[in-house]
Amino acid sequence: MFIHVALFEIRPKEVAKYRKDSLMWATYTKKARGFLVYQTMKRYGFKNQYASVYQWAKKSDHEQFMDKNHDWLVGKSQAKVKVLGYYNLEGIDRLE
Repeated sequence: MFIHVALFEIRPKEVAKYRKDSLMWATYTKKARGFLVYQTMKRYGFKNQYASVYQWAKKSDHEQFMDKNHDWLVGKSQAKVKVLGYYNLEGIDRLE
């Protein structure tokens, strides 16, 4: 499993737009090969920080989606956000 996290700083007046943008991204992502789960999250204990978290079956599935759609989706996004970082994680153990 491959997890991609985009961490943003977002002013309170932009949060509703960010959430709408996130769902737009997730709608397109949901149709992509290897997509598993999407979550919008607020970073606990940090003011105005939010994360978009995507789970994929494989890193190559994520890369293919980003190559094809990233710039186009950025252009369609309306919220003004400050990117704090991107994190790529590989799943090792899982217990449900």
